[in-house]
Amino acid sequence: MPISPSSSAQAARQVVAQRLRDMRRSAALTITELADRCDWHHSKTSRIENSRTAPNATDIRLWCRACDALDQVNDLIAQSLHAESMYTEWRTQVREGLAALQGREPRLFQDTRRFRVYSASLVPGLLQTEGYAAGVLGISATFRDVPVDDSAEAARARVGRSQIIHQAGRTFVFAVEEAALRYQVCEPDAMAAQLGHLLTAGALPQVSLGIIPAVTPHRGQWPRETFHMYDDRLVSVELVSARVRITQPSEIGMYARAFEELRGMAVYGADARALILRAIEALH
Repeated sequence: MPISPSSSAQAARQVVAQRLRDMRRSAALTITELADRCDWHHSKTSRIENSRTAPNATDIRLWCRACDALDQVNDLIAQSLHAESMYTEWRTQVREGLAALQGREPRLFQDTRRFRVYSASLVPGLLQTEGYAAGVLGISATFRDVPVDDSAEAARARVGRSQIIHQAGRTFVFAVEEAALRYQVCEPDAMAAQLGHLLTAGALPQVSLGIIPAVTPHRGQWPRETFHMYDDRLVSVELVSARVRITQPSEIGMYARAFEELRGMAVYGADARALILRAIEALH
């Protein structure tokens, strides 16, 4: 797997690599000596210690055995798995189709009480209609060469999952760039239905829907990659090639600060509805 563009994911990998390097040095082994004990080329040891190659569970067991540190095996394996789970390429996630992707991590949705979502170019998934979702997922299926285009089924699953927005005890805060109201990722009628749904969903008491006008001066923040915040436990960032999961508290804090600045640039209530209505009128 290539080095992650996320600093938090790469930092997690480097922590594992540093622990393994320190373990080798504490055992007074050279890179070549450890490689000989593990029965692999010395270049692999170097790649692991410089976090260019992620060690698998077998690698870690052999490493710990070579350093007479088997008591650290389970902890290191768990730490390494966590680091790798932070960065997952889309091509890996969509192997089983787009519909299966919609149902992953159900506990994450059920356990979250405050959802915060920033989107620069699309209506957030929790607010999507089936027609709009089918358009978005169909484009995604084509771009990512999904073996079987199940975007229609995936759209139904996404809308079903979004029913959580009507469950009591949760709040949903959205900051959406005005451009998202204008990109026509589906047929005009489906786009109009989607925009009409925003008018309805935005009026729900548990929903705060802010639209950032295109003419807003971006003095503090500028359009960012789409990201979702689940309470203060996890930030999920959507890149072109992968999804990055951020759990490091300091980085979650940075995203929270960015979200508040972006949210502060948005308009709400009647002003937000006016922008949506103008987008609907532009369709005709």
